[in-house]
Formats: sequence, structure tokens, C-alpha cells
Amino acid sequence: MTASAATPPRPSVEQLASSYAAEVAVKRRRFLIAAAVFAGLVLAAGWMAEVNLPLLFQNIHKFPSYIGRIFLLDSGPMTGRFVLNDVAGWYWGLGKWLRLLADTLLIAYVATLLGAVFAAMACFLAAGNLGASRWVCFVTRRILEFCRTVPDLVFALIFVMAFGLGPMAGVLAIAIHTAGALGKLFYEVLENVDQKPVEGLIASGASWTKTMRFAVLPQVLSNFVSYGLLRFEINVRGASVMGFVGAGGIGQDLIEAIRKYYYPDVSAILLLIIVTVFIIDLVTERVRRHFISQAA
Repeated sequence: MTASAATPPRPSVEQLASSYAAEVAVKRRRFLIAAAVFAGLVLAAGWMAEVNLPLLFQNIHKFPSYIGRIFLLDSGPMTGRFVLNDVAGWYWGLGKWLRLLADTLLIAYVATLLGAVFAAMACFLAAGNLGASRWVCFVTRRILEFCRTVPDLVFALIFVMAFGLGPMAGVLAIAIHTAGALGKLFYEVLENVDQKPVEGLIASGASWTKTMRFAVLPQVLSNFVSYGLLRFEINVRGASVMGFVGAGGIGQDLIEAIRKYYYPDVSAILLLIIVTVFIIDLVTERVRRHFISQAA
């Protein structure tokens, strides 16, 4: 009797096996259909973008040859030799490049600060769980979407035409894009806060402003700082190419070196940018960990 209770009837096992096989077949068909649709979309996108695979494979060797060329000296008695054989000649413009790099860092810093302040003010109106009306929430989210959807280089071109060449255009362009990106991250953090402190302050008669200040902000401040530092790292990279459109920073000298085929200058400027971003990553990572550990 025990054996009969432990072993299910044979028809039941067969039904389970057939049901399992049918489900596997359905999932397999769905996967194949999805893969076929994805492949079709890739082919359609390649056709619309005029991707030429034969041309790609024909010229792909030029990329590593260009990388190799930027590490060879092209003037003086050391012409054709590796750049480390004449570091002074390689970094002939170090003073000027460091000043432009400082401009790049200042552009990124001011833009991040302005964008983060705007995002911090807008996110409380965009969060759907903090009492803002549906229309205010909807409009605020659409504004933030517009800010982060338009590429910062497009904003930079517009501001260069409006205000002329210089760092101001780069600051405004990056600040607007930063506000949109951080605004979304901030209001998503706000929508996951613990509602018990909020309900307690509301029940005690606190105003909306005081409720946000004392019940919500302490819960999200560390996340705000973490996202802000992360965005600063991104903006340093973005500010490095703002000079491509005349918006200040070291990107102006970089694009000039690329256009005029000053190969060693390209590698020298790129190395400065890479080292700077590496140092910033290390510093901001420590600051983020400090704030996160305090919040925990």
C-alpha cells in the first residue's frame, strides 16, 4: 500500500511528460520566432544605415595601424621611433594641455552641480508617490525626458550659435543633459522610499516641505550623492569632446590634432584624459563607498 501511494499512476506520469514536452516546444518556438524577428530587425537596420560589410573588412586593418601610428614620433631626429624615446618632444605642449584639461574639469564640475540641483528639485515633483498631482508629475517627467533625450552635443551646437565659442556652451549643454539623466534616477529612488516616516509626519500635521525634508531626504541622500558622483565621471568624459564643436576644454586641441594628422599629439592628449578619468574614478569611488556605508 505504501509503494502504491509513493508511485503515481502511469497515465499521470505520461500526462506530465507530454505536458512538459508541449511547454518546452512552445518556449522553443517562441525563442526561434524572437530570434528570427531580431535577426530581421538587425538586417533591416543594417540596410537602412547602409552598412557595407565588404568595405568594413577591407579597411578594418587601418584602425590598428592608426593606433600604432599615434605612438610614433613624427618630427625631429627621433622621427619614426616610439614616443617614450623622446618624452619631452612628445609632451611639448604639456602646459597648454594641462590648462585646457583644467577647463574641462571645471566644465564638468559646474555642469554636474547645476544639473544635480535642478534634478533634485524636479524629482520630488516627478515622483508619483509623494503627493504631487498627476499632471505635475506627467509634465515634469516629460521635461526630464526631453533634457536627456537630446544629445548634449546637439545642445552644445545650439548654445555655441547662441553664445559663441567657449566653455559656457559646454556647461549649459552638459548641465541640461545631466538634469534629465539624474532627474530620472532621483525620482526612481524616491518612489522606493519607506512610506512609514512619511505617513507619521503627515499624521502629525507636518507640511509637504517638512515631510520631504525630514522623512524622505534622509533616506535618499546617499543615493543622490552616489548618482551625482557617477554623473560627474561621465561628464568629465563628455566635456572632453565638447571642444569638438567649439564648446571649450581640451577637446578643441584634440580635434585639431586629429584633423591635422598630428599623431603624437593625439596620443599625448588621450593619455592625459585617460589618466585624469582614472584618478577621478578612484576618488569618487571612495567617496561613494563612504556615503553608502554611512547610510547603511
